[in-house]
Amino acid sequence: MKAIKSKVLGYHFLVDFLSCDPEVINNLEKIREYLIMAAQLANATIMSDTFHRFSPQGVSGVVVIAESHMAIHTWPEFACAAVDIFTCSEKMDAQKAIDYLEKAFQAKNIKIKKIERCHDH
Repeated sequence: MKAIKSKVLGYHFLVDFLSCDPEVINNLEKIREYLIMAAQLANATIMSDTFHRFSPQGVSGVVVIAESHMAIHTWPEFACAAVDIFTCSEKMDAQKAIDYLEKAFQAKNIKIKKIERCHDH
């Protein structure tokens, strides 16, 4: 049996944006605009998107990209936005998206975890 060469098939960035502007992260239109712009700045290919505003507050949404996806859920009452960026493309620059969203959300702090996906070690 031939050995299969190990390869990372994608990277998943889990980003917590903390101490955000609650009004910004509770605005569905702005969240949609910001996630789409972040995908464009990261050099992703946008396929579709869907967003939902919860009552009394909070927004969830996904931008489906050819490279995988970008997703968000916000908690305005805690001034927090959680964003997942999953890419299986080396041409996509997730850090550009993260930097843009940090400014757009007016986050005072961020936490980032980077996970390798679909590898055998």
